[in-house]
Amino acid sequence: MIMQYLCNKCNATYKVDPLRYKCDCSSPLTLQKNASRCYEWDTSTPSFWRYREALPISTETEIVTLGEGMTPIIPLDRTEDPEHYVKLDYLCPTGSYKDRGASVLLTHLKALGVKEVVEDSSGNAGAAIAAYSARAGIRCTIYCPESTSKGKLKQIAAYGAVLKLVPGNRAATTEAVKQAAKNTCYASHNWHPFFLEGTKTLAYEITEQLEGNVPAHIICPVGFGSIYLGLHLGFQELHDANMIDRVPRLLGVQPATCCPIYNAYRDKLPAILRMPQTAPTLAEGITAELPVRGEMILEAIRATNGAFTTVDNADIKAGMKTLANKGLYVEPTSAVVIKGYEKFKEAGIIQEGDVVVSILTSIGLKAFFSATT
Repeated sequence: MIMQYLCNKCNATYKVDPLRYKCDCSSPLTLQKNASRCYEWDTSTPSFWRYREALPISTETEIVTLGEGMTPIIPLDRTEDPEHYVKLDYLCPTGSYKDRGASVLLTHLKALGVKEVVEDSSGNAGAAIAAYSARAGIRCTIYCPESTSKGKLKQIAAYGAVLKLVPGNRAATTEAVKQAAKNTCYASHNWHPFFLEGTKTLAYEITEQLEGNVPAHIICPVGFGSIYLGLHLGFQELHDANMIDRVPRLLGVQPATCCPIYNAYRDKLPAILRMPQTAPTLAEGITAELPVRGEMILEAIRATNGAFTTVDNADIKAGMKTLANKGLYVEPTSAVVIKGYEKFKEAGIIQEGDVVVSILTSIGLKAFFSATT
């Protein structure tokens, strides 16, 4: 597979290099590769690596895997609302969907001979990168906000990663890691194009599990946008390869206290503007003041006729209760999709009879597991 990095802002191209994570103009990069084509699922493989032909990893490369993906998809309430499905992606090995991106990214970096990586995270991505680095035999340092849930910090440390806690908000953590990234491979779930190649497998799985019946809408929590962009990439590839007849409408949910994407969507702005977090939120995993791939997110919204909404802490608590009453235990960030679903219905975006899939991104044990347990 022929690949190179492309900057969509200035059209600069770069060879795939372990220290390269952004353009010289400071914009994020995308992965330029061969045109889409029809793929065969390798149904004998019980993980998302059954879609290996669609991933930018050569057949000779040893994959770094913990059996991630192929998570269940079930109706939330088969009797009252049978068209609303939930994708239980919190059942990935480290307890969040970010294992998808980590598996592809660490496979790629190990193949390049990388021995050490750094990453910044509010918890879930840090755990995923730490776990897959351990699996790959790669040294790992994770930068986290001091406010990160104790359970998530304990999980990251358990994999043998070095933890560096940064005072201040999520943005301060990103600034801190950039210094280390000057000389060490930055395994960023926000910046690295190979991470999106992993999250796109959600689209492939949903398509296979629903037997090619593409849902009308997909709902997901959105902070920096790795899951939203991965879904768009995956469904667009399937459409370009004539494997599906349409791309679903992508619906995103953000916390009201930090919702720059929602603001741009609501006000029809040409760009996403920084929004400092105005107050604490239970949805710590999606507090992004300024997503690095803002232009790509706006393009995905336009291309899929997508929409955004916001939720507050009361909405999140109600969502957690609704899910728990159905036997589903998720962290607060995941629960935003429940009230989001209701708001999209109230706005007429989701209509009667529409098939909807909501992504449950992370397990509840991550947020509430005691550091002393």
